[in-house]
Amino acid sequence: MNFSACPAPRAWFERFSTQLLHLDFSISCCYSSLFILRCEKLVVYLLVYVDDIVLTGNNPQFIDSLISQLSSSFELKDLGSLHYFLGLQITRTSKGLFLCQTKYAQDLLLRHHMHTSKPARSPCAPNIRLVPTEGSPLLNPHEYRSMVGSLHYLTFTRPDLSFSVHQVCQFMANPTDSHLIAAKRILRYINGTLHFGVFLQHGPLSLSAFSDSDWAGDPFDRRSTTGFLVYLGYNPITWSAKKQETVSRSSTESEYRALASTAAELSWIRQILKDLGIFLPSSPTLWCDNVSALAIASNPVFHARTKHVEVDYHFVRERVLRRDLQVKYVATGDQYADIFTKSLSTARFCFLRSKIMVSVDPMVLRGDVKASTLDNTAFKPDEEEEKCNG
Repeated sequence: MNFSACPAPRAWFERFSTQLLHLDFSISCCYSSLFILRCEKLVVYLLVYVDDIVLTGNNPQFIDSLISQLSSSFELKDLGSLHYFLGLQITRTSKGLFLCQTKYAQDLLLRHHMHTSKPARSPCAPNIRLVPTEGSPLLNPHEYRSMVGSLHYLTFTRPDLSFSVHQVCQFMANPTDSHLIAAKRILRYINGTLHFGVFLQHGPLSLSAFSDSDWAGDPFDRRSTTGFLVYLGYNPITWSAKKQETVSRSSTESEYRALASTAAELSWIRQILKDLGIFLPSSPTLWCDNVSALAIASNPVFHARTKHVEVDYHFVRERVLRRDLQVKYVATGDQYADIFTKSLSTARFCFLRSKIMVSVDPMVLRGDVKASTLDNTAFKPDEEEEKCNG
């Protein structure tokens, strides 16, 4: 169920959390806004974000009683079953949950006068990397910053946007007209994929991840980009595209640093699942397409060439030795995290997008919206894309 409370500062949250603790809730070790109540067969989860609350559990009568108790101390508005939360739209079907941000995306396009723009087939031009020195500085960078900040929030349900948004986010301080064109291309892509999102379905209780790196991919500072994608069963639950903090001296080093970042994310997710009372029957599997990085993770011998990555080495190696993590090889062609590290050809991008389960809203399939607007094959490449594809 979804609730909205009266807006209040931190003091309100402290008062609200104190009340929950008096009701025998406990706070998640990894996420301070998640409250858990577990008593014999009773399980209740309560998530708080500022003044919005999501409540779920396995006992409807107890939940009704809990709402009454909280309402006696706080002003709450019951919004019913969860269908809209912080800009995220949740659609229930017989097969699972579909998460999207269609309304948020539509509002974003209208705000920046891009709702009538020509759709693009991919969010960034193939094989192109933005640099700080390209283009002329914007006279009023406020529009760019507002646009890019809004795009970043849209990546919560759109993993296909992660790398392109990551690129334009790097130039918030001093944007140029070239950066603005790149940001507007993302909006053009969104205009043709408004009803895309992530579908969550029942599946095996397993945790796996894909880790990748684009070594020295930034032509300006030669730092690498880390990309990862984490699955719970068949469902993508977290993803990231982020530039590494230091320059890597080899592709092996950049890939190994990406492994360490992904291993840390898996460790955090395992702890969240543990707080929820969910225990995995087997250790998570981490897929990587770099043989040398896999060798470092599995080889107990500390080579001289890896001294400068000692912290990451010990972090991953420790988890492999404790069997908290399995690191395995995946062919480059099947590396799903590739979509988070570089701008790809349209064909490669669309292939990987389908693999990370960016789907069409089930309401569209039922005829509520013209499905033809979602057919990428109907899009015509723009001049820039034709040039990049030769």
